[in-house]
Amino acid sequence: MTIRQVYKVENNQLIIQLPDSFKGKSKLMVTVDDSVDTKVEKLNLLKNAASDPLFLSDILEISDDFSHIDSEKI
Repeated sequence: MTIRQVYKVENNQLIIQLPDSFKGKSKLMVTVDDSVDTKVEKLNLLKNAASDPLFLSDILEISDDFSHIDSEKI
């Protein structure tokens, strides 16, 4: 059986309450993945980009570059 759940870390410790179906198990494999924090950080960076003058000027420049070919027929 596999369970996947996000747990809160307190004082650099993680406490996991196992479901009843794990009773009697002598070994378990535990994988620690911090991608939850990484994903939140990336989303925050994307949100901040919406008001970043350099990012917005880059988007405008790219838009201008493509505006000339948008009206072309294939």
